[in-house]
Order: sequence, then structure tokens, then C-alpha cells
Amino acid sequence: MSAPAFLPAGPRRALASVGVAYAAALAVALATGWALRGHGPIEVAALADIAATLVVFGFSVRHDNSSLYDPYWSVAPLPIVVSWASCAPAVLEVRGVLVIALVTVWGVRLTANWVARWRGLGDEDFRYAEIRARTGRLYWPASLLVIHLLPTVWVFLGLLPTWPALGGTGGPLGTLDLLAVTVTAAGITIEAVADLQLRRFLRSRRDPTAVLETGLWRLSRHPNYFGEITFWWGLWLFGLATDPRWAAWTIVGPVSISLLFVLVSIPWMDRRMLSRHPGWAERMRTTSALLPWPRRC
Repeated sequence: MSAPAFLPAGPRRALASVGVAYAAALAVALATGWALRGHGPIEVAALADIAATLVVFGFSVRHDNSSLYDPYWSVAPLPIVVSWASCAPAVLEVRGVLVIALVTVWGVRLTANWVARWRGLGDEDFRYAEIRARTGRLYWPASLLVIHLLPTVWVFLGLLPTWPALGGTGGPLGTLDLLAVTVTAAGITIEAVADLQLRRFLRSRRDPTAVLETGLWRLSRHPNYFGEITFWWGLWLFGLATDPRWAAWTIVGPVSISLLFVLVSIPWMDRRMLSRHPGWAERMRTTSALLPWPRRC
């Protein structure tokens, strides 16, 4: 992960530090995969994923900032799906190509969005600061479990439905594949539009207490979360299209990610917005939390 030239020198140096962390994580993941060659591809990917997470955690401790892990959510999936595709017994089929292409677009865009908001090694997610205040001396064990390992597990579970599609074990493309592409692409688009609308609003906002109430944000308090959840359900549909038996149990992936946003991320963000924006209580009364929907009177 190189530092874009449009960033000031400070953030560029910070991003270079993040790049070093992720290069080290990738090297350890590849070494883990090599050491475990001969084992099942899913087992190898899972252990390599955990090993890479531990490396990023070490850099988080080194820089005293758990937000070094934040881009892992969008960076890790691509090497995982590529590694699974490389295990296909023959030439990668169209279904697998579609999965890799959609994961690539999603990952690149989401990582770029993180880079655009990156303000340096002193910039840590407000949620992590709250966890730090609550846990005190136990912060780093809590960070390892809650901030680093659990999201790694969630993302891995979310990717599991793609295994049969990448392994080339399914039949010809059909209606379910079209639905999978449509839902996954829609999730990426919704999240991208919501993030773009929010960035433009924050750049032009004069009143720091004002909130965005136009575009997708008029219909949902958290349309970016809705787009993210939709993306993971789209990946699950690829598994359903390839092998319904596999999809029957890997549904735990999109379900767990949905619950993460509905039960943790949305309430946490709403509490923060209530503390900073006087009009947020009214917005909570009138505007859907997640699903874009006409406002209530």
C-alpha cells in the first residue's frame, strides 16, 4: 500500500508505515500457506488469515493505534479469493471470474475511501478510543480479540460462500447467478454513492452540527452500511447458485455481518451522532436506520 501523492507529507509517511505493516502481513500469510501446503485450501487460508491479522496487530501495538487494522477488512478478501481460485481443477469459470472482479472492485474502492479519510497515526477510530477508556490496562488483549480477530473471522465467514464458485464445482450460469451479480454490484454502488455524498457534504459543511439529509442519506441514516451488508449477501448468492447445500450453512457469514452492523455499528454510531448533533434524535424518529425508505411524518 503506497502513499498517494495527493496526501500531505505527514499522512503519506503514516500510510507508508501502514504499507510496511501490510507487506509484512502478506509475507507471513504466504509463508504460512507454503508451510501448510498439502492441507485443505480453506484451512490454509484461515490460518494464513489469522497469521496476517496477528502481524497487523503487532504493528497496531507498535504504533499504539488499532486503526492500523481498519483497511484489513477490505484488503484481505482479494488474496483469499485468488488463492481459492488457484485451487480450481481446471481453467477458472465465468462465475469465479465474476466473484474475483466484484471483490476486487469492492476492495479497491473501500480501501481508497479509507485512504481518503486517513489523517495519520494519531487518528484512531472513536470506537476504539471508547474501548480503550473502558478496558484500561486490558485494552490490548481486548483490541486483539474484538478489533482484530473477530472482524477477521466475520470476513472469512462472509467469503466462505464463494468457495464453490471459485473452485469450479457448479453447473452452468443461471438466473441465480444474474441475481448474485445484480445484488453484489448494487451493494458496491450504494456504498460508493453514499460515501461520495458524505465526503462532498463534509467538505462543504459550514455548520459542524449539520447532518447530511439529501441523496441516499435522506432515505436512510446509514446507507453506506446498507450497501456493505448487501455486498455480502450478494456473495452468498453466488454460493447458492453454485451449490445450495454449501450455501445452506455458509449463510452464517452474511447473517453475522448483518448482525454486526444492526446490533453494534448502527447503535454505536447513533449514540455518537446524538452526542454531537442536536437534530439527530428527530432524524432517528423519522428516518430508517438501514433500509432506504421514505421518511415517516
